[in-house]
Amino acid sequence: MHIALDAMGGDHGPQELIAGALLAIDQTDLTILLVGDELVLNKHLSAIPISQQSLERLKVVHAPTAVGMDENPVDAIRKKKDSSIMVAFDLVKTGEASAAVSAGNSGATLAAAVRKLGRLKNVARPGLASIFPTIKGPVVIMDVGANVECRPVHLYQFAVMASGFSRLYHVEKPRVGLLTIGEESGKGNSLVKETYALLKASHLNFIGNVEGRDVFQGDVDVIICDGFVGNIVLKISEGLAEAAMKMLKDEIVKSTMSKIGYLLARPAFKIFKKRVDYAEYGGAPLLGIKGTGIICHGKSSAYAIKNAIIEAMEMERLNINDTITRDLENGISSLAKGV
Repeated sequence: MHIALDAMGGDHGPQELIAGALLAIDQTDLTILLVGDELVLNKHLSAIPISQQSLERLKVVHAPTAVGMDENPVDAIRKKKDSSIMVAFDLVKTGEASAAVSAGNSGATLAAAVRKLGRLKNVARPGLASIFPTIKGPVVIMDVGANVECRPVHLYQFAVMASGFSRLYHVEKPRVGLLTIGEESGKGNSLVKETYALLKASHLNFIGNVEGRDVFQGDVDVIICDGFVGNIVLKISEGLAEAAMKMLKDEIVKSTMSKIGYLLARPAFKIFKKRVDYAEYGGAPLLGIKGTGIICHGKSSAYAIKNAIIEAMEMERLNINDTITRDLENGISSLAKGV
């Protein structure tokens, strides 16, 4: 299997992305297509020790331009048709790659994916899913930023797509919750109330409303919201995890007893840090496109890139898009029958 990696995106430059590709090659039988300026990429490749066996599974695909993190997404993909993001998804479209991974401009990545690959049947709007750690296991939240204004049918489709994706985590009958301001069915704005009725009438395993405090409890497998709310949840969660670690460190250095306690509890701290680290889940899958695309955090480490590549591989191996397409078809039939 070939995975196209936008090797010019991200905050840390090609070296971190190449390092992530090498980690993925070490753990899988994948071939990684490094998409970007061949002069720049070959210079980086020549500067690091790589075995001949690994080098044979790293192939550079030339893309002379790149989309900056601060560029307008729509303008960028219209003007830079030869950018690394566009070329990466073009490789998926032509079948030269099974999936594309990018840590670059997320808006441009989304726009490039939709323009190059199109949408799955019965999908009005593709969306971004994100995997959150909880007390009991991962939960998939969708949408986390692709669609800030939605209609009930969009949230219903997000629920179907996120449920299909959750099978990546061996969840056979995902429990679906709708994020709002109260557990009662009448709580929330008009979008939430109408979506509630739609989800209740669907074939999904809908358990009702969930509140913000429920996100990390692990009592649901999928949480649905519009991209405006979802992105705030995502950013608050990232910021809280970082702040909690910093506050713990600040307290530890204040006394000798705290330092001794830290040394004794160090293994537990390491496990906790790993559980809340976004890098463990790689990136956010873009669901609803005719292909597989993963959007990574701009500051992704090599470890996060490696996990994103493996995530893309697993999505293809499990035919997640086939599952989503089938479930959307079944859902339409169920709703039409009033089930």
